[in-house]
Amino acid sequence: MPVLLLACLAYLSVAVPGSTLGLLWPSMRLTFGAPVGALGILLVSSITASVISSVAAGRVRLRAGPLVAASVMLIAGALAMEALAPSMGVMTVGAVLFGLGFGALDTVLNAHAARHFGARDINWMHASYGLGATIGPLLATALLASGRSWRQTYAIMALALAAVAFVLALARRVWPAPEPAADRQPADRQPADRRSALPAATQPAATAARAAAVVGAATFAAVETGIESGAGIWGYLFLTAGRGLSAGAAGVVVAAYWAMMFAGRVVLGLLAERLGQGRVLAAAVVGVPLGAALMALPIPGPGSRPLAVIGLMTLGLAAAPIFPLLTLTTGQGTGSVRMVSLQVAASAAGGAALPAGLGLAIGAVSARILAPALLALGLTMGGLYAFAAGWSRQGGPGAGT
Repeated sequence: MPVLLLACLAYLSVAVPGSTLGLLWPSMRLTFGAPVGALGILLVSSITASVISSVAAGRVRLRAGPLVAASVMLIAGALAMEALAPSMGVMTVGAVLFGLGFGALDTVLNAHAARHFGARDINWMHASYGLGATIGPLLATALLASGRSWRQTYAIMALALAAVAFVLALARRVWPAPEPAADRQPADRQPADRRSALPAATQPAATAARAAAVVGAATFAAVETGIESGAGIWGYLFLTAGRGLSAGAAGVVVAAYWAMMFAGRVVLGLLAERLGQGRVLAAAVVGVPLGAALMALPIPGPGSRPLAVIGLMTLGLAAAPIFPLLTLTTGQGTGSVRMVSLQVAASAAGGAALPAGLGLAIGAVSARILAPALLALGLTMGGLYAFAAGWSRQGGPGAGT
């Protein structure tokens, strides 16, 4: 239990600043004289660093505790640099540092969870991220309303994360030591045993099928996280410029979106243990495009506002358990930290690249393009899941197991 609490604390702390970028960006871009689409520069820089860091963390054989504490401290330093940044160039460096810290943290926490947590605990760990992401927009909205600038908001968050990193450093020995033999056994021995039981002619086909399943799972994770992040980052602009909500109301709705992520992971994590991971995962995959469709309904006038809010809440609730359950499935199916790190890297790529693309689309068209774009991505994700589930029923590992 102490390790679960530490994991939740780490995830909660980094989610607070991570969920405020879209809300603070309108103020930031005015400071630097940057266009709306320039947010993509920060996102792409952060994603590149996060992917590299995720893959590297999957190959490091160190106790998780020190890595978790160091990652949170690095993110705190990145926020401090961004709070003092005199230009977009320095902001980009801060985004890179943030990505390095978050990529390592994400991999370490998910690899540990895949080994030691069940469906309930891994969803609760990710629910803590949803709780932090709920606090972030509310905190930023309150600070801006009180006359604080975005720089002061980031500075306050940097101090808070530094305090969390100190607590995590004190508790670094609570985390279990790495298990090198157990991690390598599934990759080195089990597939070899299975290969020896197969006819020689079927071995290349089995290898190719397994590679396709890995690529499919990674792509699924990238698209899902891209939807989740895109809705959180651009939801504020969509609600204000696209649907006419006031700034204060939109800030509360974005916070409520992350609150739905939190609630969904708490509740649906419990359901997954009772009903099975596959059933909950399949229902969640259907719910994501349903929520996006409600956001995209072309109803003129103020009538579109409640549907946009309901759709965003539905999307958040449906997306909540998908990545945690996929991570648990991957960890149970392969037992490999490297496999989990690949999935985390893919999710980091999708979580930054797709929102960056959405930002370019919004800059070229309007904020209203967000809803149909999320709908298209949701349908794509559903297609990937259907392919993986169908392949799983034929005897291979996939998202539908």
